[in-house]
Amino acid sequence: MARRPFLRCRHTLVVLALAALTTAGPASPADPALPATGPVPVAAAGLVPASATVPVPVSAAGPPSAPAFDTAPARAALERLLPSHASQFTLVPAGAKGSGDSFSVSGTTGAIEVGGTSPATLLTGVGQYLRRVAGVDIGWPGDSLARLPDRLPAVPGTLTGSASVPHRYALNDTDEGYSGAYRDFDAYRHQIDLMALHGVNEVFVPTGAEYPYYVALQRFGYDAAELRRWIPGPAHQGWWLLQNMSGFAGPVSERLVEARATLGGRIAGHLRALGMTPVLPGFFGTVPAGFAGRNPGAVTVPQGRWVGFERPDWLDPTGPVFARLAATYYRVQRQRFGDTGMFKMDLLHEGGTAGGVDLAAAARAVQRSLEAARPGATWVMLGWQKNPTAALLSGVDRRRVLIVDGLSDRYDGLDREAQWGGTPYAFGAIGNFGGHTTLGANTAVWTGRFHEWLTAPGSALRGIAYLPEATGGNPAAFDLFTALAWQPGPVDHRAWFEEYAARRYGGADPHAAAAWEELRRGPYSTPSGTWSEPQDGLFAARPSLTATRSARWSPTAMRYEAATVERALAELLRVAPEGRATDAYRHDLVDVARQALTNRARVLLPRIRAAYEAGDLPGFRELTAEWNARLGLLGRLVAADRRFLLGPWLGAARSWGADHAERDLLEYDARSILTTWGGRGPSEQGGLRDYANREWAGLVRDVYAPRWTTYFAGLEESLLRGTPPAAVDWFAHDDTWARGHERYPTTPTGDPYALAKEVHAGLIGGYVVR
Repeated sequence: MARRPFLRCRHTLVVLALAALTTAGPASPADPALPATGPVPVAAAGLVPASATVPVPVSAAGPPSAPAFDTAPARAALERLLPSHASQFTLVPAGAKGSGDSFSVSGTTGAIEVGGTSPATLLTGVGQYLRRVAGVDIGWPGDSLARLPDRLPAVPGTLTGSASVPHRYALNDTDEGYSGAYRDFDAYRHQIDLMALHGVNEVFVPTGAEYPYYVALQRFGYDAAELRRWIPGPAHQGWWLLQNMSGFAGPVSERLVEARATLGGRIAGHLRALGMTPVLPGFFGTVPAGFAGRNPGAVTVPQGRWVGFERPDWLDPTGPVFARLAATYYRVQRQRFGDTGMFKMDLLHEGGTAGGVDLAAAARAVQRSLEAARPGATWVMLGWQKNPTAALLSGVDRRRVLIVDGLSDRYDGLDREAQWGGTPYAFGAIGNFGGHTTLGANTAVWTGRFHEWLTAPGSALRGIAYLPEATGGNPAAFDLFTALAWQPGPVDHRAWFEEYAARRYGGADPHAAAAWEELRRGPYSTPSGTWSEPQDGLFAARPSLTATRSARWSPTAMRYEAATVERALAELLRVAPEGRATDAYRHDLVDVARQALTNRARVLLPRIRAAYEAGDLPGFRELTAEWNARLGLLGRLVAADRRFLLGPWLGAARSWGADHAERDLLEYDARSILTTWGGRGPSEQGGLRDYANREWAGLVRDVYAPRWTTYFAGLEESLLRGTPPAAVDWFAHDDTWARGHERYPTTPTGDPYALAKEVHAGLIGGYVVR
């Protein structure tokens, strides 16, 4: 990943903003200290910048033409996504059919015309053309563009599509932390282009969200240094924004705060340029310790602890200070990130307490401050656990609320209209917890439930919400979930996977079809009721003969028939050479082989336990040697694809540091989120350790394999001596690695096909001990 350039000027905009605030006098809702400069306001629909809509005169030939907007951002995205074919597309602004977004595609060989209601919807039309006409795929991750012909194929008739819901929301609060908090603008821009290609129009932007807190709170009794100690490292900031914790992996530097604000502003600007809505974090009362003592009249409510972390205090929104701080926050945010019409915030997330504050009145005050700063704005809330409660919703104007439901596919018997009193909501799903490398999702639940809820009498469903805890994996899940919003009726689950298998590798192939049918029947048909993701692996688990999961909150058993993945691997290995030449195939082959290998650990570990408990030393040695051989093969396998490398993750973190000390600190932030997560208390007693486990080259070799080697050696010694095995301080083991600075490859090594064949052979005949 390219090194992130930073501003070199010592007089940053933080200083300028503070100077403006200082000279403006006391903050109030009408305080003009921070004039609303920057990008223009977003239109009420949240799709196209208001200033970009230009009425076209009525011609003598008929009614007004489609409203004009600048197609240049969509054109630039095409140049990035399809550099060899972008010139064959003509992009035309088009009016909506009905009240929502729509596109149309027509044209002859080498000359394709795409019409759409926004720059992003033009890209959605291009994406539909690629999938449904050209038969190729640009996934997240993986593509089959190598099989796209030099001249684009003609469109039979006209291809059209309309969004069935106005809100197509993406990104969990945790995504930046678990997907990579140290990405550069090119990486974020590519992901936004991909989301537009798949019909998304609203994207959460937490990057740089510390900036308005940092600037505003310096007017409310805090100095810059103590605020930089309060703000966590970038990989952990998502949970600080959720009011769960503060300060870990810090302090952050002012230069880092400034650089992240610059990046966040560029991300929001790119979204606006495409006619998409940047969803920014709102202010709901998170303050540092001691706020009430520094601000007369303020009342704060201690929030207790969250899995071992001391939570930040909550400023009572009904008190006299909240409105002033919120107004300052929104002005700072607007100046730096531009305007928008959607703000994401959640009161009392995961165990927060109202502490005697009237929750309805508090919610009303939070919305009142948002409305004062951004008239007509939508408050986005996460549907998670018991939130939002009926009490909270009773205090707000529900017409200005959108609940992005994180549990639509997880539980049965849900009635969101009754539970949320008719508040508009988006059908959502949370998977890939912590960014686990695990195939599958409750996709059959999606295809059955979404259309049923959408068409139910009195439905308040107004969107979809793609909310995995980390993006950049599980491409089939992303593709299918976003397709829900662009289908006129229910999605045929089996037919969809059959079509996906063909375009994923750029052409119909019976073995690809058979492979994806197995994956559809197995990991992509997990049921609702208890979980929204499949099980994680045991190789990444804290060593134990009774281990059933790696992360504390993961499923404890297989959620599908493991043989489906093994059969899929066998079929993928038989795909024709032209399909094997695609980037998507190479990614999927490594991913499916990895999953097949990982699943077998659940068969092998009970056998190791039985040998140990029987005192069978030869059997124990043979089985643990096989375990170690499988772990070694897993490490070599994942090293063969760049999407499974640790090196880029760590290299990106170090690239943001200004000096050696800061580079080391940021690397610790990036390493700890994957292993210990936090300090000893949150990691061990709180259960956060290995929450973000993932089978990546580097982690497998230097974290997971040494754990098991040490553990099995201790068990073998106990069998030899007839004494209990010695205790191991696993936190110290993992924390030592998290604070290390070993370098890891940033380019893949090895032949994915040969390694996948080795995995398949081992599944059939056993593994060679190396």
